[in-house]
Amino acid sequence: MHVDPEPHLFWITSRAAGIVALSAASVSVSLGLAMSLRLRGLRRFDLKVLHETLSLCVLVAIAVHGAALLGDGFLHPSLLDVSVPFVSGYKTLWTTMGIVSGWGLGLLGLSYYARRRIGPARWRRLHSFTAFAWVLGLAHSLGEGTDAGTAWFLVMIGVVALPAVALLLLRVGLPAREAEGGARKALRPVAD
Repeated sequence: MHVDPEPHLFWITSRAAGIVALSAASVSVSLGLAMSLRLRGLRRFDLKVLHETLSLCVLVAIAVHGAALLGDGFLHPSLLDVSVPFVSGYKTLWTTMGIVSGWGLGLLGLSYYARRRIGPARWRRLHSFTAFAWVLGLAHSLGEGTDAGTAWFLVMIGVVALPAVALLLLRVGLPAREAEGGARKALRPVAD
């Protein structure tokens, strides 16, 4: 049986871009937290380049996710529906979480390029809110996503999100002094 994808092309594109955005954001958050914790054995420069590349990929995927919805023949959303919190009448809370997450990840991700103007310490404090924006995106995906209840989606989310959640809990649970430099001592493997 052949199904014509054309009537659903915008929805399929938005769905795929959302999955890419969530996956890349989860890995990027994991890398950012790993660098923040200064985990032993990680090459910081390599992670920084990968973290930045994934962050930019996330921004593009989020833009495609929202823009593709504008062509969706079922929802018929307006630009305001996909870009302003609480405007959409479709699953308003979950949609709003996605919009706030998208704007948050965009602004916080791009703040890297204004780091010198903001100041390194202030930028680090500001950038720490990226994890909150990511959690909102995760909630948006699980609450509104078409595939949210499917086994493949939940397994994929588990593979990419659970490491980020574990690192986030570790980061939040460590006193500030340890998180800035002593985490690697706390996380060293035990000698045989």
